[in-house]
Amino acid sequence: MVKQTDGGAGNDESAEQSLRMVSAAPIEGEPVSDEELRPQDLEGFIGQPRLKAQLDLFLKAARKRDVAPDHILLAGPPGLGKTTLAMIVAHELEVPIRITSGPAVQHAGDLASILSSLEAGEVLFIDEIHRLPRAAEELLYIAMEDFRVDVMVGKGPGASSIPLTLPRFTVIGATTREGMLPSPLRARFGFTAHLDFYPPQELERLVARSSKVLGIDVTGAACTQLSRRSRGTPRIANRLLRRVRDWAVVHDLSQVGPEDVKEALALYQIDSEGLDRLDLAVLDAIVRSFEGGPVGLNNLAAMVGEEAETVETVCEPYLVREGFLVRTPKGRVATAKAWEHLGLKPREDVTKLF
Repeated sequence: MVKQTDGGAGNDESAEQSLRMVSAAPIEGEPVSDEELRPQDLEGFIGQPRLKAQLDLFLKAARKRDVAPDHILLAGPPGLGKTTLAMIVAHELEVPIRITSGPAVQHAGDLASILSSLEAGEVLFIDEIHRLPRAAEELLYIAMEDFRVDVMVGKGPGASSIPLTLPRFTVIGATTREGMLPSPLRARFGFTAHLDFYPPQELERLVARSSKVLGIDVTGAACTQLSRRSRGTPRIANRLLRRVRDWAVVHDLSQVGPEDVKEALALYQIDSEGLDRLDLAVLDAIVRSFEGGPVGLNNLAAMVGEEAETVETVCEPYLVREGFLVRTPKGRVATAKAWEHLGLKPREDVTKLF
């Protein structure tokens, strides 16, 4: 049973990122969290094999001991399945789950109200837990460790604090920025799970599973094409699959092949490496306008007509991770892979630039 608190799950990504097809951030109104694509148990969860084995042991031990498991911290980039894993934990334990987020908790009293209404064994999932207000964090410390919350009665000099004992429950925190969590809060989690980007093989399995759920006949080669464009992220893979489904419906296709995937995603300006219009504009500016670099962030942003923060936080992480771009003390430099991807011959000294 899922209980959603007021405010829902927040999102600290930029508006530009939330509009991009290849962004891991949720797009407003997008049915990313549809139950139809969300596995219900650990066995159905694709990817993260080591984490799954650890979590399976962790939960089985709690069930055998007949106690609520220790608190769990899920850390990793957006779109890798943190919310799904939280729901799976509740399902495996056969307990309700309460869902909120750091931005939704405006005051410590908001969190106190949630905590005081939890049932024994219930899971409290806090998305973007690194964005909790400081007062709420301090309240959560006590609740997680001593299972109590101090309720203030009255106001002014006559106010008093009454400790309210809470039933044992499990907090699952999700964060994309583990380093922003204060040490006292991190220390109260008994199990920390780090989610990694998915290799293409696992994304192929995920796309194949999702296509069956959505009722689309997608060939193995088409699954490969989709996985290559999904930037190692299940959320993006499912989003692109939905757009390919639209293409199949409009063109009355009984089966989706690799060429159909290419044509469908070309319409959205997503190429074979998962780069979109903005990614390609950044690479093109560095290579053609600045001869491969190095180029400063502000000059690069002005050339592509975007804010410097957008280029730095939205485009660069994937371009650097995939070896298209290198950050150097003198500025951004395009690698030989970037030149070749644009169909150009790299400068002879390109490797000496970084």
